[in-house]
Amino acid sequence: MSGKKTAGERNLMFFSGRAHPELADEVAANLAVEITPTALRDFANGEIYVRYLESVRGCDAFVMQSHTAPINKWIMEQLIMVDALKRASAKRITVIMPFFGYARQDKKGRGREPITARLMADMFKQAGADRLMSIDLHTSQIQGFFDGPVDHLFAMPVLINYLRGKLDPATTTIVSPDTGRVRLAERWSDSLGTPVAFIHKRRDLDVANQVKVHEVVGKVSGRTCVLIDDMIDTGGSICKAADALYEHGATDVIVAATHAVFSDPAVDRLKNSRISEVVVTNTLPIPEEKRFDSLTVMSIAPLIARAITEVFTDGSVTSLFEGDS
Repeated sequence: MSGKKTAGERNLMFFSGRAHPELADEVAANLAVEITPTALRDFANGEIYVRYLESVRGCDAFVMQSHTAPINKWIMEQLIMVDALKRASAKRITVIMPFFGYARQDKKGRGREPITARLMADMFKQAGADRLMSIDLHTSQIQGFFDGPVDHLFAMPVLINYLRGKLDPATTTIVSPDTGRVRLAERWSDSLGTPVAFIHKRRDLDVANQVKVHEVVGKVSGRTCVLIDDMIDTGGSICKAADALYEHGATDVIVAATHAVFSDPAVDRLKNSRISEVVVTNTLPIPEEKRFDSLTVMSIAPLIARAITEVFTDGSVTSLFEGDS
């Protein structure tokens, strides 16, 4: 029997889709449970079949899926897994999406556009989710799209613990790649004791993934700059930001991001850029062909496992971040 029970007979069961089995194995190992056996397969026409091979009645279910490419398939698989849990009488269903798919579409920039992040939240609520858990949402307002508790986890402690020993606060500046990340940059700054800078940029609304960097605000000349962001998709934005920092006198640029989406041609851009190191987490799978010498991948599994434990035992998820929520 997978999972584990508390003294009051509460039963934690951990489920995973097929998108990122390596991360699921790590989380299960940190929880000291087995992943609940599940039959997952595709029909000839692409439809997905799900069946749990153990009883889930009355359990506290945690179902994890990384929204990686092909993203629509894996989102649909997780929705079907949630529906199966609800119909099999799971007591509480927590959906874990380390990377929240469609999070960038969180508002209407122009007329006749969707707010797909809200649609995502609605679909999981309708499928039967009682709670959502995600890491470094594109914007915090997404928490309000779901009618229920949302655990917004931060990868910042994982990334900072790695970088702390490599940086001299006296010669380091934390840089936000846009005005939307300034608050996050300030939290990094408070933790490391460094100044903050940000880059003013303008996107081309008619061309996806196109960014024009305008100016750097803050002290970066003669300093090591740590560019922070929630994700790296095609790499165009982050590479242009790094170029802008070098043009303003930075001596070194390190990039720290949570989600390594790495859509083409991100890997080529990053490998050929002047960025000295790219530090990411494993919220999304990174195949060997998308790894390169200056890439460092940190595991997010211990953080997810601790958050699951806090939710299961009715503890405090906020305590994982020392009150920074």
